[in-house]
Amino acid sequence: MLPIHLKKNAAIPLLSAFFFFLIVCPLATIFIKTIIINDRLDFSYTAATIMESQNAAMILNSLLLGLLVVITSTLLSIPLAYLFSRTTFARYQIFDVLFLIPFMTPPYIASMGWILFMQKRGLLEQIFPSLSGGVDSFFSLTGLILVMSLHVFPFMLTILKNAMTRIPSSMEESAAVLGAGFFRRMCRVFLPLLTGNYVIGALLVFVKTLSEYGTPYTLGRRIGFEVFTTNIHRYAAVAPVSFGKAAVLASVLVSICLLLWIAQNYVTTHHSYQLISGRGCRLSLKDLSVPAKLGSWLYIGIILIIAVGIPYFSVIMTSLIKLRGFGLTAGNFTLQHYTALFTDTEDALSAMGNSLLLAVAAATICAFLGTLVVLTLRSCHRKSGRPLEAVSLLPEMLPGIVMVIGIMLFWNDIYGILPLYNTFGILIVTYVVLFLPFTIQYVTSSFTQINNSLMAAGQVFGGTPIYIFRRITFPLIAKGIAAGWMITFIISLRELVAPSLMAPPNTLVVSTYIMREFEQGSVSLGMSMAVLCVAFTVAALLFLTRYVRRLPK
Repeated sequence: MLPIHLKKNAAIPLLSAFFFFLIVCPLATIFIKTIIINDRLDFSYTAATIMESQNAAMILNSLLLGLLVVITSTLLSIPLAYLFSRTTFARYQIFDVLFLIPFMTPPYIASMGWILFMQKRGLLEQIFPSLSGGVDSFFSLTGLILVMSLHVFPFMLTILKNAMTRIPSSMEESAAVLGAGFFRRMCRVFLPLLTGNYVIGALLVFVKTLSEYGTPYTLGRRIGFEVFTTNIHRYAAVAPVSFGKAAVLASVLVSICLLLWIAQNYVTTHHSYQLISGRGCRLSLKDLSVPAKLGSWLYIGIILIIAVGIPYFSVIMTSLIKLRGFGLTAGNFTLQHYTALFTDTEDALSAMGNSLLLAVAAATICAFLGTLVVLTLRSCHRKSGRPLEAVSLLPEMLPGIVMVIGIMLFWNDIYGILPLYNTFGILIVTYVVLFLPFTIQYVTSSFTQINNSLMAAGQVFGGTPIYIFRRITFPLIAKGIAAGWMITFIISLRELVAPSLMAPPNTLVVSTYIMREFEQGSVSLGMSMAVLCVAFTVAALLFLTRYVRRLPK
Protein backbone atom coordinates (compact mmCIF):
# COMPACT_ATOMS: atom_id res chain seq x y z
CA MET A 1 0.00 0.00 0.00
CA LEU A 2 1.28 3.43 -0.89
CA PRO A 3 1.60 5.88 2.01
CA ILE A 4 0.78 8.83 -0.25
CA HIS A 5 -2.28 9.95 -2.16
CA LEU A 6 -1.18 8.63 -5.53
CA LYS A 7 -3.19 6.19 -7.56
CA LYS A 8 -1.41 3.01 -8.50
CA ASN A 9 -1.57 3.75 -12.20
CA ALA A 10 0.01 7.19 -11.67
CA ALA A 11 2.80 6.26 -9.26
CA ILE A 12 4.83 4.12 -11.66
CA PRO A 13 4.92 6.61 -14.57
CA LEU A 14 5.81 9.47 -12.23
CA LEU A 15 8.61 7.57 -10.48
CA SER A 16 9.86 6.12 -13.76
CA ALA A 17 10.07 9.59 -15.29
CA PHE A 18 11.83 10.92 -12.20
CA PHE A 19 14.49 8.18 -12.20
CA PHE A 20 14.83 8.36 -15.98
CA PHE A 21 15.76 12.01 -15.54
CA LEU A 22 18.02 11.30 -12.57
CA ILE A 23 19.85 8.18 -13.81
CA VAL A 24 19.24 7.38 -17.48
CA CYS A 25 19.72 10.91 -18.84
CA PRO A 26 23.25 11.25 -17.36
CA LEU A 27 24.23 7.85 -18.78
CA ALA A 28 22.76 8.71 -22.17
CA THR A 29 24.71 11.97 -22.13
CA ILE A 30 27.97 10.02 -21.87
CA PHE A 31 27.25 8.00 -25.00
CA ILE A 32 25.92 11.01 -26.88
CA LYS A 33 29.11 12.94 -26.15
CA THR A 34 31.17 10.11 -27.61
CA ILE A 35 29.42 9.90 -31.00
CA ILE A 36 27.92 13.38 -31.56
CA ILE A 37 30.77 15.72 -32.46
CA ASN A 38 30.00 19.27 -33.64
CA ASP A 39 26.29 18.40 -33.93
CA ARG A 40 26.84 15.43 -36.25
CA LEU A 41 27.33 11.70 -35.91
CA ASP A 42 31.04 10.95 -35.85
CA PHE A 43 32.74 7.79 -34.59
CA SER A 44 36.22 8.89 -35.56
CA TYR A 45 36.76 10.84 -32.32
CA THR A 46 35.87 7.77 -30.22
CA ALA A 47 38.14 5.52 -32.26
CA ALA A 48 41.02 8.01 -32.15
CA THR A 49 40.72 8.38 -28.37
CA ILE A 50 40.71 4.63 -27.77
CA MET A 51 43.63 4.08 -30.13
CA GLU A 52 45.84 6.69 -28.47
CA SER A 53 48.86 4.81 -27.22
CA GLN A 54 48.45 5.87 -23.59
CA ASN A 55 44.72 5.04 -23.56
CA ALA A 56 45.18 1.69 -25.27
CA ALA A 57 47.87 0.79 -22.73
CA MET A 58 45.61 2.00 -19.92
CA ILE A 59 42.75 -0.27 -21.06
CA LEU A 60 45.08 -3.27 -21.10
CA ASN A 61 46.44 -2.25 -17.68
CA SER A 62 42.93 -2.12 -16.23
CA LEU A 63 41.92 -5.53 -17.61
CA LEU A 64 45.20 -7.09 -16.45
CA LEU A 65 44.84 -5.57 -12.98
CA GLY A 66 41.26 -6.80 -12.69
CA LEU A 67 42.23 -10.32 -13.72
CA LEU A 68 45.20 -10.51 -11.33
CA VAL A 69 43.17 -9.12 -8.42
CA VAL A 70 40.47 -11.76 -9.06
CA ILE A 71 43.12 -14.50 -9.02
CA THR A 72 44.77 -13.16 -5.85
CA SER A 73 41.42 -12.70 -4.08
CA THR A 74 40.49 -16.26 -5.00
CA LEU A 75 43.72 -17.64 -3.55
CA LEU A 76 43.18 -15.66 -0.34
CA SER A 77 39.49 -16.55 0.01
CA ILE A 78 39.15 -20.25 -0.80
CA PRO A 79 41.11 -21.57 2.24
CA LEU A 80 39.33 -19.15 4.57
CA ALA A 81 35.89 -19.95 3.12
CA TYR A 82 36.52 -23.67 3.57
CA LEU A 83 37.76 -23.25 7.15
CA PHE A 84 34.82 -21.07 8.20
CA SER A 85 32.16 -23.23 6.54
CA ARG A 86 33.25 -26.89 6.65
CA THR A 87 35.46 -27.15 9.74
CA THR A 88 35.15 -26.41 13.46
CA PHE A 89 36.55 -22.93 12.74
CA ALA A 90 32.96 -22.06 11.75
CA ARG A 91 32.19 -21.77 15.47
CA TYR A 92 34.42 -18.69 15.75
CA GLN A 93 31.88 -16.17 14.48
CA ILE A 94 34.10 -13.26 15.49
CA PHE A 95 36.02 -13.81 12.26
CA ASP A 96 32.92 -12.85 10.27
CA VAL A 97 33.34 -9.35 11.69
CA LEU A 98 37.14 -9.21 11.58
CA PHE A 99 37.30 -10.09 7.90
CA LEU A 100 34.82 -7.33 7.07
CA ILE A 101 37.19 -4.68 8.46
CA PRO A 102 39.24 -4.45 5.23
CA PHE A 103 36.05 -3.75 3.29
CA MET A 104 34.85 -1.19 5.85
CA THR A 105 38.19 0.63 5.60
CA PRO A 106 38.25 3.26 2.83
CA PRO A 107 40.69 1.87 0.23
CA TYR A 108 42.60 5.12 -0.13
CA ILE A 109 43.28 5.10 3.63
CA ALA A 110 44.51 1.50 3.55
CA SER A 111 46.70 2.35 0.56
CA MET A 112 48.21 5.31 2.40
CA GLY A 113 48.90 3.06 5.37
CA TRP A 114 50.81 0.61 3.18
CA ILE A 115 52.80 3.42 1.54
CA LEU A 116 53.79 4.85 4.93
CA PHE A 117 54.82 1.38 6.07
CA MET A 118 56.84 0.31 3.02
CA GLN A 119 58.42 3.53 1.75
CA LYS A 120 62.02 4.62 2.30
CA ARG A 121 62.48 5.59 5.97
CA GLY A 122 59.02 4.21 6.55
CA LEU A 123 57.71 2.37 9.58
CA LEU A 124 58.99 -1.03 8.41
CA GLU A 125 62.54 0.32 8.12
CA GLN A 126 62.27 1.87 11.58
CA ILE A 127 61.20 -1.46 13.06
CA PHE A 128 63.77 -3.42 11.05
CA PRO A 129 66.70 -1.05 10.32
CA SER A 130 68.37 -3.69 8.15
CA LEU A 131 65.71 -3.01 5.50
CA SER A 132 67.22 0.35 4.61
CA GLY A 133 65.65 2.06 1.63
CA GLY A 134 62.25 0.47 2.17
CA VAL A 135 60.88 -2.45 0.19
CA ASP A 136 61.26 -1.43 -3.44
CA SER A 137 59.41 -4.49 -4.71
CA PHE A 138 56.24 -3.25 -3.04
CA PHE A 139 56.12 -0.17 -5.27
CA SER A 140 55.31 -2.20 -8.34
CA LEU A 141 52.35 -3.95 -9.93
CA THR A 142 52.71 -6.67 -7.28
CA GLY A 143 52.15 -4.19 -4.45
CA LEU A 144 49.17 -2.64 -6.21
CA ILE A 145 47.59 -6.07 -6.72
CA LEU A 146 48.19 -6.97 -3.07
CA VAL A 147 46.63 -3.80 -1.66
CA MET A 148 43.58 -3.95 -3.93
CA SER A 149 43.08 -7.67 -3.29
CA LEU A 150 43.15 -7.14 0.47
CA HIS A 151 40.30 -4.66 0.11
CA VAL A 152 37.99 -6.70 -2.13
CA PHE A 153 38.66 -10.30 -1.03
CA PRO A 154 35.94 -10.13 1.71
CA PHE A 155 33.35 -10.07 -1.13
CA MET A 156 34.73 -13.32 -2.52
CA LEU A 157 35.10 -14.83 0.95
CA THR A 158 31.48 -14.11 1.91
CA ILE A 159 30.04 -15.48 -1.34
CA LEU A 160 32.14 -18.67 -1.30
CA LYS A 161 31.54 -19.28 2.39
CA ASN A 162 27.77 -18.99 2.01
CA ALA A 163 27.87 -21.28 -1.04
CA MET A 164 29.94 -23.91 0.79
CA THR A 165 27.54 -24.00 3.74
CA ARG A 166 24.75 -24.99 1.32
CA ILE A 167 26.60 -28.07 0.00
CA PRO A 168 25.37 -31.10 1.97
CA SER A 169 28.09 -33.13 3.66
CA SER A 170 26.49 -36.28 2.23
CA MET A 171 27.86 -35.48 -1.23
CA GLU A 172 31.43 -35.30 -0.02
CA GLU A 173 30.95 -38.37 2.17
CA SER A 174 29.55 -40.38 -0.74
CA ALA A 175 32.61 -39.57 -2.84
CA ALA A 176 34.87 -40.59 0.07
CA VAL A 177 33.03 -43.93 0.40
CA LEU A 178 33.69 -44.59 -3.29
CA GLY A 179 37.40 -44.11 -2.69
CA ALA A 180 37.96 -40.49 -3.77
CA GLY A 181 40.73 -38.70 -1.90
CA PHE A 182 40.48 -35.17 -0.54
CA PHE A 183 41.81 -33.37 -3.61
CA ARG A 184 39.78 -35.53 -5.99
CA ARG A 185 36.63 -34.76 -3.98
CA MET A 186 37.44 -31.08 -4.17
CA CYS A 187 38.00 -31.13 -7.93
CA ARG A 188 35.18 -33.47 -8.97
CA VAL A 189 32.45 -32.72 -6.40
CA PHE A 190 33.05 -29.56 -4.42
CA LEU A 191 34.42 -27.03 -6.90
CA PRO A 192 31.92 -27.73 -9.75
CA LEU A 193 29.05 -26.99 -7.34
CA LEU A 194 30.64 -23.60 -6.59
CA THR A 195 30.96 -22.50 -10.23
CA GLY A 196 27.89 -20.25 -10.36
CA ASN A 197 28.63 -18.56 -7.04
CA TYR A 198 32.30 -18.19 -7.87
CA VAL A 199 31.49 -16.45 -11.15
CA ILE A 200 29.28 -13.98 -9.26
CA GLY A 201 32.09 -13.29 -6.79
CA ALA A 202 34.73 -13.03 -9.51
CA LEU A 203 32.61 -10.59 -11.51
CA LEU A 204 31.96 -8.49 -8.41
CA VAL A 205 35.68 -8.34 -7.59
CA PHE A 206 36.60 -7.58 -11.21
CA VAL A 207 34.09 -4.73 -11.51
CA LYS A 208 35.09 -3.36 -8.08
CA THR A 209 38.71 -3.36 -9.22
CA LEU A 210 37.89 -1.52 -12.46
CA SER A 211 35.77 0.95 -10.47
CA GLU A 212 38.30 1.67 -7.73
CA TYR A 213 39.89 5.11 -7.78
CA GLY A 214 41.53 5.66 -4.39
CA THR A 215 44.21 2.95 -4.51
CA PRO A 216 45.23 3.48 -8.18
CA TYR A 217 45.43 7.21 -7.48
CA THR A 218 47.58 6.99 -4.33
CA LEU A 219 49.72 3.94 -5.18
CA GLY A 220 49.24 3.34 -8.90
CA ARG A 221 50.44 6.82 -9.88
CA ARG A 222 53.69 6.24 -7.96
CA ILE A 223 54.56 3.32 -10.18
CA GLY A 224 53.19 4.86 -13.38
CA PHE A 225 50.33 2.38 -13.67
CA GLU A 226 47.31 4.17 -15.14
CA VAL A 227 43.84 2.63 -15.14
CA PHE A 228 40.35 3.66 -16.26
CA THR A 229 39.43 5.64 -13.17
CA THR A 230 42.64 7.67 -12.95
CA ASN A 231 42.57 8.55 -16.65
CA ILE A 232 38.89 9.49 -16.60
CA HIS A 233 39.50 11.64 -13.53
CA ARG A 234 42.51 13.30 -15.15
CA TYR A 235 40.62 14.15 -18.34
CA ALA A 236 37.68 15.56 -16.34
CA ALA A 237 39.55 17.51 -13.66
CA VAL A 238 43.11 18.34 -14.75
CA ALA A 239 43.95 20.99 -17.34
CA PRO A 240 43.68 20.74 -20.24
CA VAL A 241 40.22 19.34 -19.46
CA SER A 242 38.71 17.03 -22.08
CA PHE A 243 35.19 15.96 -21.21
CA GLY A 244 34.96 14.26 -24.59
CA LYS A 245 37.82 11.87 -23.84
CA ALA A 246 36.47 11.28 -20.33
CA ALA A 247 33.10 10.36 -21.86
CA VAL A 248 34.73 7.99 -24.37
CA LEU A 249 36.65 6.12 -21.69
CA ALA A 250 33.58 6.04 -19.44
CA SER A 251 31.50 4.53 -22.27
CA VAL A 252 34.18 1.86 -22.86
CA LEU A 253 34.16 1.05 -19.15
CA VAL A 254 30.35 0.75 -19.14
CA SER A 255 30.45 -1.53 -22.17
CA ILE A 256 32.99 -3.83 -20.49
CA CYS A 257 30.89 -4.04 -17.31
CA LEU A 258 27.68 -4.81 -19.25
CA LEU A 259 29.42 -7.57 -21.22
CA LEU A 260 30.65 -9.05 -17.95
CA TRP A 261 27.14 -8.98 -16.48
CA ILE A 262 25.80 -10.78 -19.56
CA ALA A 263 28.53 -13.43 -19.28
CA GLN A 264 27.86 -13.84 -15.57
CA ASN A 265 24.11 -14.32 -16.15
CA TYR A 266 24.83 -17.00 -18.76
CA VAL A 267 27.22 -18.92 -16.50
CA THR A 268 25.01 -18.74 -13.42
CA THR A 269 21.99 -19.85 -15.47
CA HIS A 270 23.78 -22.93 -16.81
CA HIS A 271 25.91 -23.81 -13.78
CA SER A 272 23.63 -23.30 -10.78
CA TYR A 273 22.48 -26.27 -8.73
CA GLN A 274 19.60 -26.68 -6.27
CA LEU A 275 21.26 -28.24 -3.27
CA ILE A 276 18.64 -27.61 -0.58
CA SER A 277 15.30 -29.41 -0.82
CA GLY A 278 12.55 -30.48 1.51
CA ARG A 279 14.91 -33.07 2.99
CA GLY A 280 17.05 -30.29 4.41
CA CYS A 281 20.80 -29.87 4.27
CA ARG A 282 22.94 -31.76 6.80
CA LEU A 283 26.32 -30.14 7.39
CA SER A 284 28.93 -31.78 9.59
CA LEU A 285 31.94 -29.77 10.67
CA LYS A 286 35.35 -31.43 10.41
CA ASP A 287 37.68 -31.44 13.38
CA LEU A 288 41.16 -30.80 11.95
CA SER A 289 44.32 -32.47 13.18
CA VAL A 290 46.66 -30.52 15.44
CA PRO A 291 49.17 -29.65 12.65
CA ALA A 292 46.29 -28.60 10.38
CA LYS A 293 44.86 -26.41 13.15
CA LEU A 294 48.23 -24.77 13.74
CA GLY A 295 48.63 -24.14 10.02
CA SER A 296 45.12 -22.73 9.82
CA TRP A 297 45.67 -20.38 12.76
CA LEU A 298 48.94 -19.25 11.18
CA TYR A 299 47.24 -18.56 7.84
CA ILE A 300 44.36 -16.65 9.48
CA GLY A 301 46.82 -14.62 11.54
CA ILE A 302 48.95 -13.69 8.51
CA ILE A 303 45.90 -12.56 6.53
CA LEU A 304 44.62 -10.45 9.43
CA ILE A 305 48.05 -8.87 9.94
CA ILE A 306 48.47 -7.82 6.32
CA ALA A 307 44.81 -6.91 5.72
CA VAL A 308 44.10 -5.09 8.99
CA GLY A 309 47.19 -4.86 11.19
CA ILE A 310 49.70 -3.16 8.88
CA PRO A 311 47.47 -0.42 7.41
CA TYR A 312 45.86 0.43 10.76
CA PHE A 313 49.19 0.37 12.59
CA SER A 314 50.69 2.73 10.01
CA VAL A 315 47.80 5.16 10.00
CA ILE A 316 47.49 5.33 13.81
CA MET A 317 51.24 5.58 14.46
CA THR A 318 51.67 8.30 11.82
CA SER A 319 48.86 10.30 13.36
CA LEU A 320 50.64 10.19 16.75
CA ILE A 321 54.21 10.93 15.61
CA LYS A 322 55.39 14.43 16.50
CA LEU A 323 58.31 14.67 14.07
CA ARG A 324 58.45 12.13 11.26
CA GLY A 325 62.24 12.35 11.08
CA PHE A 326 62.56 10.82 14.55
CA GLY A 327 60.03 8.04 13.80
CA LEU A 328 59.02 5.50 16.43
CA THR A 329 61.17 6.75 19.29
CA ALA A 330 60.25 7.45 22.89
CA GLY A 331 59.02 10.99 23.43
CA ASN A 332 58.09 11.46 19.78
CA PHE A 333 54.38 10.78 20.23
CA THR A 334 51.72 13.43 20.65
CA LEU A 335 48.01 14.13 20.29
CA GLN A 336 48.62 17.62 18.92
CA HIS A 337 47.60 16.62 15.39
CA TYR A 338 44.15 15.64 16.66
CA THR A 339 43.92 18.89 18.59
CA ALA A 340 44.95 20.82 15.49
CA LEU A 341 42.00 19.41 13.55
CA PHE A 342 39.62 21.24 15.89
CA THR A 343 41.64 24.35 16.78
CA ASP A 344 44.28 25.31 14.23
CA THR A 345 42.42 25.04 10.95
CA GLU A 346 38.90 25.76 9.80
CA ASP A 347 39.30 23.46 6.80
CA ALA A 348 39.19 20.33 8.97
CA LEU A 349 36.01 21.36 10.80
CA SER A 350 34.44 22.44 7.53
CA ALA A 351 35.33 19.10 5.91
CA MET A 352 33.82 17.14 8.80
CA GLY A 353 30.69 19.27 8.80
CA ASN A 354 30.26 18.93 5.03
CA SER A 355 30.72 15.16 5.17
CA LEU A 356 28.18 14.76 7.97
CA LEU A 357 25.66 16.97 6.18
CA LEU A 358 26.10 15.08 2.91
CA ALA A 359 25.88 11.69 4.63
CA VAL A 360 22.73 12.52 6.61
CA ALA A 361 21.02 14.19 3.63
CA ALA A 362 21.88 11.41 1.19
CA ALA A 363 20.93 8.64 3.62
CA THR A 364 17.60 10.26 4.48
CA ILE A 365 16.63 10.99 0.86
CA CYS A 366 17.67 7.49 -0.21
CA ALA A 367 15.61 5.99 2.62
CA PHE A 368 12.52 7.92 1.48
CA LEU A 369 12.93 7.29 -2.25
CA GLY A 370 13.98 3.66 -1.80
CA THR A 371 10.98 2.91 0.41
CA LEU A 372 8.68 4.68 -2.04
CA VAL A 373 10.04 2.63 -4.94
CA VAL A 374 9.61 -0.68 -3.11
CA LEU A 375 6.09 0.17 -1.95
CA THR A 376 5.14 1.15 -5.49
CA LEU A 377 6.58 -2.05 -6.96
CA ARG A 378 4.74 -4.15 -4.38
CA SER A 379 1.42 -2.52 -5.21
CA CYS A 380 1.59 -2.96 -8.98
CA HIS A 381 1.71 -5.82 -11.47
CA ARG A 382 5.16 -7.40 -11.67
CA LYS A 383 5.70 -6.74 -15.39
CA SER A 384 4.67 -3.09 -15.23
CA GLY A 385 7.15 -2.45 -12.42
CA ARG A 386 10.20 -4.05 -14.02
CA PRO A 387 11.40 -0.93 -15.90
CA LEU A 388 11.24 1.14 -12.70
CA GLU A 389 13.09 -1.54 -10.75
CA ALA A 390 15.78 -1.88 -13.42
CA VAL A 391 16.41 1.86 -13.69
CA SER A 392 16.52 2.43 -9.92
CA LEU A 393 19.08 -0.37 -9.46
CA LEU A 394 21.18 0.55 -12.50
CA PRO A 395 23.84 2.59 -10.59
CA GLU A 396 24.80 -0.52 -8.63
CA MET A 397 25.85 -2.30 -11.83
CA LEU A 398 28.13 0.49 -13.03
CA PRO A 399 31.39 2.00 -11.75
CA GLY A 400 30.75 5.04 -9.59
CA ILE A 401 33.04 7.29 -11.64
CA VAL A 402 30.90 6.61 -14.73
CA MET A 403 27.76 7.88 -12.99
CA VAL A 404 29.68 10.88 -11.67
CA ILE A 405 30.95 11.82 -15.15
CA GLY A 406 27.45 11.41 -16.57
CA ILE A 407 25.94 13.63 -13.89
CA MET A 408 28.65 16.24 -14.48
CA LEU A 409 28.00 16.38 -18.23
CA PHE A 410 24.20 16.25 -18.00
CA TRP A 411 23.75 18.88 -15.29
CA ASN A 412 26.29 21.12 -16.97
CA ASP A 413 24.23 20.94 -20.18
CA ILE A 414 20.99 21.91 -18.41
CA TYR A 415 22.57 24.55 -16.18
CA GLY A 416 20.51 27.27 -17.85
CA ILE A 417 17.31 25.46 -16.81
CA LEU A 418 18.33 24.01 -13.46
CA PRO A 419 21.42 25.82 -12.08
CA LEU A 420 22.41 23.08 -9.66
CA TYR A 421 25.81 22.23 -11.13
CA ASN A 422 28.81 23.51 -9.16
CA THR A 423 26.74 23.83 -5.97
CA PHE A 424 26.54 21.77 -2.80
CA GLY A 425 23.21 20.44 -4.01
CA ILE A 426 24.77 18.57 -6.93
CA LEU A 427 26.84 16.55 -4.46
CA ILE A 428 23.66 15.48 -2.66
CA VAL A 429 22.06 14.49 -5.99
CA THR A 430 25.16 12.48 -6.93
CA TYR A 431 25.29 10.68 -3.59
CA VAL A 432 21.59 9.80 -3.85
CA VAL A 433 22.03 8.38 -7.36
CA LEU A 434 25.09 6.34 -6.35
CA PHE A 435 23.73 4.87 -3.12
CA LEU A 436 19.95 4.55 -3.71
CA PRO A 437 20.22 0.83 -4.68
CA PHE A 438 21.40 -0.05 -1.16
CA THR A 439 18.17 1.17 0.42
CA ILE A 440 16.03 -0.47 -2.27
CA GLN A 441 17.68 -3.84 -1.69
CA TYR A 442 17.42 -3.70 2.09
CA VAL A 443 13.76 -2.62 2.05
CA THR A 444 12.96 -5.23 -0.60
CA SER A 445 14.56 -7.88 1.59
CA SER A 446 12.31 -6.86 4.49
CA PHE A 447 9.24 -6.81 2.27
CA THR A 448 9.73 -10.35 0.97
CA GLN A 449 8.87 -11.65 4.44
CA ILE A 450 5.51 -9.83 4.59
CA ASN A 451 2.38 -11.61 3.41
CA ASN A 452 -0.15 -9.52 1.49
CA SER A 453 -2.89 -10.91 3.70
CA LEU A 454 -1.79 -8.53 6.46
CA MET A 455 -2.58 -5.48 4.33
CA ALA A 456 -5.76 -7.11 3.06
CA ALA A 457 -6.90 -7.67 6.65
CA GLY A 458 -6.28 -4.02 7.40
CA GLN A 459 -8.46 -3.01 4.45
CA VAL A 460 -11.24 -5.37 5.53
CA PHE A 461 -11.35 -3.65 8.91
CA GLY A 462 -11.62 -0.23 7.30
CA GLY A 463 -8.02 0.96 7.54
CA THR A 464 -7.01 3.78 5.21
CA PRO A 465 -3.81 3.40 3.13
CA ILE A 466 -1.96 5.79 5.43
CA TYR A 467 -3.19 4.01 8.56
CA ILE A 468 -2.23 0.57 7.16
CA PHE A 469 1.21 1.84 6.23
CA ARG A 470 1.75 3.48 9.62
CA ARG A 471 0.50 0.60 11.79
CA ILE A 472 1.29 -2.52 9.70
CA THR A 473 3.73 -1.98 6.84
CA PHE A 474 6.17 0.53 8.31
CA PRO A 475 6.88 -1.35 11.58
CA LEU A 476 7.61 -4.50 9.58
CA ILE A 477 10.05 -2.84 7.16
CA ALA A 478 11.60 -0.41 9.65
CA LYS A 479 14.69 -2.60 10.10
CA GLY A 480 15.31 -2.69 6.36
CA ILE A 481 14.94 1.08 6.09
CA ALA A 482 17.29 1.63 9.04
CA ALA A 483 19.87 -0.80 7.59
CA GLY A 484 19.74 0.97 4.23
CA TRP A 485 20.10 4.35 5.93
CA MET A 486 23.06 3.05 7.92
CA ILE A 487 24.94 1.68 4.92
CA THR A 488 24.31 4.84 2.87
CA PHE A 489 25.48 7.03 5.73
CA ILE A 490 28.70 5.06 6.23
CA ILE A 491 29.62 4.92 2.55
CA SER A 492 28.77 8.61 2.06
CA LEU A 493 31.21 9.58 4.82
CA ARG A 494 34.11 7.97 2.96
CA GLU A 495 33.16 8.75 -0.67
CA LEU A 496 36.08 10.13 -2.66
CA VAL A 497 35.33 10.17 -6.41
CA ALA A 498 32.21 12.36 -6.37
CA PRO A 499 33.58 15.20 -4.20
CA SER A 500 36.98 15.14 -5.92
CA LEU A 501 35.27 15.81 -9.26
CA MET A 502 32.13 17.76 -8.39
CA ALA A 503 32.66 19.64 -5.14
CA PRO A 504 32.25 23.43 -5.52
CA PRO A 505 35.39 25.57 -5.22
CA ASN A 506 36.92 25.64 -1.71
CA THR A 507 34.55 22.92 -0.52
CA LEU A 508 36.23 20.01 1.23
CA VAL A 509 34.89 16.77 2.66
CA VAL A 510 36.76 14.29 4.85
CA SER A 511 38.09 12.22 1.93
CA THR A 512 39.39 15.17 -0.11
CA TYR A 513 40.87 16.74 3.04
CA ILE A 514 42.83 13.54 3.77
CA MET A 515 44.06 13.34 0.18
CA ARG A 516 45.11 17.00 0.18
CA GLU A 517 47.08 16.74 3.42
CA PHE A 518 48.73 13.50 2.31
CA GLU A 519 49.83 15.03 -1.01
CA GLN A 520 50.97 18.32 0.49
CA GLY A 521 53.19 16.70 3.12
CA SER A 522 51.01 17.18 6.23
CA VAL A 523 50.76 13.42 6.53
CA SER A 524 50.21 13.25 10.30
CA LEU A 525 47.34 15.70 10.09
CA GLY A 526 45.76 13.72 7.26
CA MET A 527 46.16 10.44 9.11
CA SER A 528 44.58 11.98 12.21
CA MET A 529 41.53 12.78 10.12
CA ALA A 530 41.63 9.25 8.69
CA VAL A 531 41.60 7.75 12.20
CA LEU A 532 38.64 9.91 13.17
CA CYS A 533 36.84 8.96 9.94
CA VAL A 534 37.26 5.22 10.57
CA ALA A 535 36.44 5.55 14.29
CA PHE A 536 33.29 7.54 13.57
CA THR A 537 32.25 5.05 10.91
CA VAL A 538 32.66 2.11 13.31
CA ALA A 539 30.84 3.97 16.10
CA ALA A 540 27.96 4.83 13.78
CA LEU A 541 27.78 1.21 12.64
CA LEU A 542 27.69 -0.13 16.21
CA PHE A 543 25.12 2.45 17.35
CA LEU A 544 22.77 1.89 14.44
CA THR A 545 23.14 -1.89 14.66
CA ARG A 546 22.13 -1.73 18.29
CA TYR A 547 19.23 0.55 17.41
CA VAL A 548 18.01 -1.79 14.66
CA ARG A 549 18.10 -4.76 17.05
CA ARG A 550 15.83 -2.88 19.45
CA LEU A 551 13.20 -2.29 16.81
CA PRO A 552 10.12 -4.49 17.23
CA LYS A 553 10.13 -7.64 15.11
